Amino acid sequence: MSHPVRTQWIDIAPGFAGYLALPPSGQGPGLVLFQEIFGVNEHIRGVAEQYALAGFVVLAPDVFWREAPKVQLGYEGDDWNRAIALMKAYKTEDALSDIAKTVSVLRGRQEVGANKVGTIGYCMGGRLAYQAAATTDIRAAVPYYGGGIHLQLERVAKIHCPMQFHYASDDANIPMDAVEQVRQAFAGKSAEVHVYPNSHHGFNCWARGTYDARSAALAHGRSLQFLTQHLFE
Repeated sequence: MSHPVRTQWIDIAPGFAGYLALPPSGQGPGLVLFQEIFGVNEHIRGVAEQYALAGFVVLAPDVFWREAPKVQLGYEGDDWNRAIALMKAYKTEDALSDIAKTVSVLRGRQEVGANKVGTIGYCMGGRLAYQAAATTDIRAAVPYYGGGIHLQLERVAKIHCPMQFHYASDDANIPMDAVEQVRQAFAGKSAEVHVYPNSHHGFNCWARGTYDARSAALAHGRSLQFLTQHLFE
């Protein structure tokens, strides 16, 4: 029996590729999946297939394509150091260009057609999902522990789609005062802010030492409900 999710790498722009995962039906709402700093690795591909099984057409862009095309990194040692270096070298203007191109290409796929498009992202990808909400016409965005969002709150005024934020209570990279700044900035808007007790940065990634199954399952359920509400016709 063949796997119900079909996957392939596709071209987004010359030299710029993305991992596409199609749902069993072959069509559905579009979901741009933004990677962590570790590339479109096994975990991100697994998440793409997870959401494709739920009915979404998922495209995970390889945003480090300029420096390290299709790089796949682990979470410790030299891989960790390289991931940090790649993140620091990734310029905001390049990120915004990659976001716009990816959203456009996914929206133009025949498998998406007239369906809506949203985004989800983890770690650095959470920040990219937030930026996508502020700079494109996506219909919903779900950032997971997106670092630095509280430093870009001037973008909030340009966000008109529903947002759902997921944070860890004990995140060494994102203190609770930063989460509170995000919460206050979105007061009065269509936005949810969820904080998971006794969890750490990266709690959704089953390949990391900070993985927390309970928090990941709860966040995934909330994300599915939110995305289904706002992206399915």
